[in-house]
Amino acid sequence: MRVMKFGGTSVGDAKRIAAVADIIIGSEDLRLVVVASAMSGVTNSLIAGARLAAEGQDDAYRDVKAKLLERHLLAINTLLADGPEKLEVTGYVEDRLHDFERLCRSIAVLGELTTRSLDAVASIGEHLSCPLLAAFLRQKGVRAEFVSAVQLVVTDDKFGSASPLMEPTCQRVRERLLPLLDRNIIPVVTGYVAATSTGVVSTLGRGGSDYTAAIIGACLDADEVWIWTDVDGILTADPKIVPQARPLSEISYVEAAELAYFGADVLHPKTIKPVVEKRIPLRIVNSFNPTHPGTLIVAQPSAVRQDMAAIISTKGLSMIVVAGGGDSWSPLIAARALQRLADAGIEALMFSQSFSERNLNLVVRREDQEHALRVLGREFETDLRIGIVSRLAAQGEVATVSVVGAPGQDRPGIVPQAFAALGRHGARVTLVAQAASEYNVTFVVPESQVDDVVRFIHRELGLGLNGNEVQA
Repeated sequence: MRVMKFGGTSVGDAKRIAAVADIIIGSEDLRLVVVASAMSGVTNSLIAGARLAAEGQDDAYRDVKAKLLERHLLAINTLLADGPEKLEVTGYVEDRLHDFERLCRSIAVLGELTTRSLDAVASIGEHLSCPLLAAFLRQKGVRAEFVSAVQLVVTDDKFGSASPLMEPTCQRVRERLLPLLDRNIIPVVTGYVAATSTGVVSTLGRGGSDYTAAIIGACLDADEVWIWTDVDGILTADPKIVPQARPLSEISYVEAAELAYFGADVLHPKTIKPVVEKRIPLRIVNSFNPTHPGTLIVAQPSAVRQDMAAIISTKGLSMIVVAGGGDSWSPLIAARALQRLADAGIEALMFSQSFSERNLNLVVRREDQEHALRVLGREFETDLRIGIVSRLAAQGEVATVSVVGAPGQDRPGIVPQAFAALGRHGARVTLVAQAASEYNVTFVVPESQVDDVVRFIHRELGLGLNGNEVQA
């Protein structure tokens, strides 16, 4: 049995959904479970619409609904022939987007977006893409059935990044999916979404469809879990930045967990745990290049594989500064800021606190910047007025560069090598986060410099093809 997960770019439009269907049809697995994400960008649009609703911008969230409806109807009309199946999928998509508008109206009335409401909104994207994929598979002659993971994955009530309760989840997964598999029906399951034990919709955190696939794989004792993305596995760097970057053919669970934690877009950080416990191999493969073997993640990689580091770079970030106004600064400022952001469903990707300068620096996704500033502005309104906090501002567009790799027996750890390379390059570093081990280090640099920094470190560490590459 194999579980296959397809990400947002893999199901981004009608052409990509058709390509995914070809991959599924071409699979030799007799028992196959498919997990799919929302179309690329859809979840971001839903969240943006909900935030605009909280600000009372009714026309804005209605515009989001209209654009999403247009996009999905275009895919439906392209893929499905006229008939009852097309009418049913069209009606279902329209109903889910009506739900979105209804939720936004409620948020607008309250004037506040809670993490619980945000999960209800964000969960809609997968419920638009998965029924369409299942219907298209049926049209191609494949027995497939849409299944909402709200019926399968049971979580705690930590909305925004809920944790699965594995015992009831596995019971539901087996009860719902095994009868379908026994009848040679492919379940097409929504990634990312779940529900509490009382039935309230929750989510597993952004990018959580990988996690869904791993959970289902563990519950069904799958032979393998495959994560289909838009690159040839886990690479030594972003190939858009470093054309000489190469895939890591085989890595351990431990190395994969480190890479995911530090921002490897091809893998959600929590994905590793369920497969580790069942020792299920995990493979990262490219839906745009399905013949490539990708990266295999196992408990114990082959002894002959080459030890390699990987550079993970993340753009589209902003740094927010909470500046202290005097001797009243305390660690409680940081605690309040982080708690308030968490309550608002905003992830702080990195943070540092300087007691000498009395500053707190927070790295957030750029699409979260304005919302984060508003949230923090409300939290520190009194502190700003009386001078405990002197300034609250965005400090510019930044990116993170993480260098991850286990030290080999005959070479130094990756951390001193990365610091040495940065010193030779003369890069401007605004924040540093280093693990206690010598396995990884993360730097925050201006976004305008990130490509040069990544290319330079990649070359200095000899990570290109044959260990040689030309600086672009």
